[in-house]
Amino acid sequence: MDYALVKEQGVTFAVVVVKSHVLNSPTREETRNSYRQFFPVGIPIILMAQNSRGVPTYHGKSDIVNFLSSIDHRRLPWRRKNI
Repeated sequence: MDYALVKEQGVTFAVVVVKSHVLNSPTREETRNSYRQFFPVGIPIILMAQNSRGVPTYHGKSDIVNFLSSIDHRRLPWRRKNI
């Protein structure tokens, strides 16, 4: 699992990389919930997918998605966890 745990403007949230089809899937909330076990309770989880050019698309809380859309995703503190 590739993820970033971010604290920005007093808000802590997680960004988890998923395949593009997950963002359009009716089970995306189940996917998001499956990642909750890896993060502190109450942390919003944002799903991120990239297209073939590496351009990210986000899904989750709109204020966080808007913030992420305005920055370079490469500046996030990316980590990898084997699950």
